[in-house]
Amino acid sequence: MRRPSGLSRRLGDGASIPFMGSLHPKSRPSPILSIALVLVGAFLIIGYLYSGSGGNNAAFNRLEGGGSCTSEIFQALPYLKKAYGESMHKILHVGPDTCAVVWNLLKEGDDKETEAWGVEPYDLDDSDANCKSLIRKGIVRVADIKFSLPYRSKSFSLVIVSDALDYLSPKYLNKTLPELARVSSDGFIIFSGYPGQRSLKVAELSKFGRPAKLRTASWWIRFFVQSRIEENEDAIKKFELAAAEKHYQSSCQIFHLKSFI
Repeated sequence: MRRPSGLSRRLGDGASIPFMGSLHPKSRPSPILSIALVLVGAFLIIGYLYSGSGGNNAAFNRLEGGGSCTSEIFQALPYLKKAYGESMHKILHVGPDTCAVVWNLLKEGDDKETEAWGVEPYDLDDSDANCKSLIRKGIVRVADIKFSLPYRSKSFSLVIVSDALDYLSPKYLNKTLPELARVSSDGFIIFSGYPGQRSLKVAELSKFGRPAKLRTASWWIRFFVQSRIEENEDAIKKFELAAAEKHYQSSCQIFHLKSFI
């Protein structure tokens, strides 16, 4: 409420304004408190800016600590290179957090000719600036993998899929697996969780809409046979030999499969 302009004239010299004591300079916030608030605000701003510029590294660090099969790709990468050789130069990754995967595959490439592309099966509401850039360039696409993939046949030498098929029912797997075989020329690789290995997180349920269905190796093999998809025995032997030399044991199931001829 505005103070009437004649208030000081109507009050006597000895009069006092009620509650004036609450406005006394001594009641102002302490300079130390003000400085602390300014510093907290500055840290929050810096943290926000850093998350925008280094989002892919942050996303990858989150993957490493999340127990996902997507993070397992990078543990297995040296042995995948031994098994697939030249086929590692044009890769499509299909699965959540694909921006971080693509970014790191490009960084891990042996030369500048390495190509990495991605399909994110779920909405990217919280994507960072780097991820949005990959999407604008068409390197990463958001697509429902229950339907045809937006690529021509044999567009990629190798397709790697992780943390995506576990959320599909057999009805949709019957459509998705042939698509993975179609768009690859030298095979495709599935990273899948072991039954009972991971408990569902609340964030996963809100993102995927349903809990993961973690299946046994025998279930997958029967499904491959029914879908007329063959395992890549040559790649399996090379991968297992390279992994055995370094005593590497995956925390996820890894299936090496052939493309359609």
